[in-house]
Amino acid sequence: MGQETIVVQLSAAEQAALRQRLNAEDFAWRKVPHASFSVKGEGVVATQYRSGKLVVQGADPQLFVDRFVGGAKPVASKKAGRDRREAEDEVAALHVTTVGSDEAGKGDYFGPLVVAAVRLEPEVAKKMAAGGVMDSKRLTDSKAHQMGAALRASVPYAIVRVDPEDYNQRYPQFAGLNPFLAELHAEAITEVARPGVRVLVDRFANERVMQKALRGLDITLEQATRAERNMAVAAASILARQEFLLGLAELSEEFDVPLHKGAGPPTDRSGLRFVAEHGFEALRKVAKLHFKNTEKIRGRMA
Repeated sequence: MGQETIVVQLSAAEQAALRQRLNAEDFAWRKVPHASFSVKGEGVVATQYRSGKLVVQGADPQLFVDRFVGGAKPVASKKAGRDRREAEDEVAALHVTTVGSDEAGKGDYFGPLVVAAVRLEPEVAKKMAAGGVMDSKRLTDSKAHQMGAALRASVPYAIVRVDPEDYNQRYPQFAGLNPFLAELHAEAITEVARPGVRVLVDRFANERVMQKALRGLDITLEQATRAERNMAVAAASILARQEFLLGLAELSEEFDVPLHKGAGPPTDRSGLRFVAEHGFEALRKVAKLHFKNTEKIRGRMA
């Protein structure tokens, strides 16, 4: 019989009562990152996360829930599926070697497009979880630089960076950004993957786009929204963000113009200053020209 997973949301009082019941039984107690407690018994593993989610895995997890949790019911509807997938991924991240990949710079007018991939062994994932590794979007620039440097010294990784001049030559060869991005993800993943390894990619397009890019590679591919909750993807997101910031700083220094992140009004102002000093044609060296910012800057030059 295969493994099944049940996720139950418990109140603080219910968690305390469950701990007391389990203490009276013959379970092996384990330490799990982000968990209040975790036990392992014959054919079942139960982990109580600090979020209130109780994750029960085994051949028949409902028996455990009925016996020790009583009237608690699995969380409902779409949230149930999402919680179950997240719970399964949290467990897998700590027990299965995973290659995660993520990108940075795709929404930024200036600077490179970067994809990074990280291969994470379970023992390293556990240390990273305890050390507070998180999605790069939640980090300051200085923290991203600091954590990126630490990751480069501690995990197998690959970084694919496409600077603006190269980006503007290559982008028209694709039907859109997503096929281009899939090719870059595949390039980075191929560098660090091993036969049969689990690969997790933050879903950015129809799943077939990524499947096509990785066709022929001996891997187990998973695509998920909010995949950065996985330690391998979170680590990749930090490396990609760090490399993007490095590329943006290098271009700002080379042309002596502070190039702004993003694609909003401050970016347009950076673009106007750049054009005033270096000319419109030079934008191809620092910016992704298919963005609407290009026409905005052209219009304001008149």
